Amino acid sequence: MKNVDRWLLPDGVDDVLPEQAQVVEHLRRQLLDLYHNWGYDLVIPPMVEFTESLLSGSGSDLDLMTFRVTDQISGRMMGIRADITPQTARMDAHSLRRDGPNRLCYAGTVLHTRPRGPLESRTPISLGVELFGEATLSADIEVIELFLQTLKSSGVANVHLDLGHVDIFRGLLAVANLDNDQENQLFELLQRKASDELSAWIAANVTDSKLAGWLNILPTLAGNAEVLTAAKKALAGAPETVLAAIMQLEQVVTALPTGEVTVYLDLGELPGYHYHTGIVFAGYVQGYGKALGNGGRYDHVGEAFGRSRPATGFAFDLKSLVTQGNTHYGAVAGIFVPYTSDAECHQQVALLRAQGNRVVQGFADQVVNYQEIKCDRRLVQQDGHYVIESLS
Repeated sequence: MKNVDRWLLPDGVDDVLPEQAQVVEHLRRQLLDLYHNWGYDLVIPPMVEFTESLLSGSGSDLDLMTFRVTDQISGRMMGIRADITPQTARMDAHSLRRDGPNRLCYAGTVLHTRPRGPLESRTPISLGVELFGEATLSADIEVIELFLQTLKSSGVANVHLDLGHVDIFRGLLAVANLDNDQENQLFELLQRKASDELSAWIAANVTDSKLAGWLNILPTLAGNAEVLTAAKKALAGAPETVLAAIMQLEQVVTALPTGEVTVYLDLGELPGYHYHTGIVFAGYVQGYGKALGNGGRYDHVGEAFGRSRPATGFAFDLKSLVTQGNTHYGAVAGIFVPYTSDAECHQQVALLRAQGNRVVQGFADQVVNYQEIKCDRRLVQQDGHYVIESLS
């Protein structure tokens, strides 16, 4: 291998260099403080776990995204986390075992075997919250409000909030008497919004005319809040689960702050269908080709750990929030101190640092580039005393 190749990183793996790293870290602290103020406790899960725990109840998508290594102590298979949500579910079910609602938040790097989309990082910094132990709609509303507050605090403007509910499709499937292959085929056609193919497939596989009509109209039920009125009319007579899901979406839309976000509903869009169990949501901004963050309800996630609990939450890639937001971080330039062995100077340096100043100590014979070391002042001795002078 040529020497130049030693510096190359794998595709989708990136450094965060000093200037951006300062902004990322500033926003991380700001958002974790926000979550703390809402009552969410910070957890720091390990980077690796046994795959039996890490992938429990997470579906095949996460399975394919997870790197695996062999534990040299136990000989068992471990996974490098591709998502932190299953880890928080394990904590809620086993490590914490709180009786009431349990609010947790986190921020940490995850690793993906392949990027989720073109030009995406395989090492995003996942930041999010999870609310366990509360099945009422109030929990979903709180999490969505905090999701929107996260975007606002990150300086992301003109947010489009996509809302959906997986129980609308699930409720129709419950009376369709389809096998697994047929369900997967129908799901795939719905996600592609292939109306002609969908109509032909429904005609060939669904004998109930009412159900066929409901399934055909599902992809058209998309738009602003008024689509919910159209949905109640179009799906009149559908299973109670379907109508209850529409009512929940109405309550969520009513609870959201007006004028701060554009709400878009798509009752046939099913992100995380194999994982989520209720309301699902995602945040978008114009010009960015994917969701900035997403979330939803995923009840029963703790079953594998012996304690099934209702749950809802969301996650962002912190680095994406920085690139799409307008985070203000006014880093104060530092003070340069030329090399000296004078004890009084060292006392002044210690005092300045204790006061919160950035102080860069020089070395003997150092050629100083003040821009590189981000200093705009210098500590110098005048008339037997140390003073700070401007470099401008």
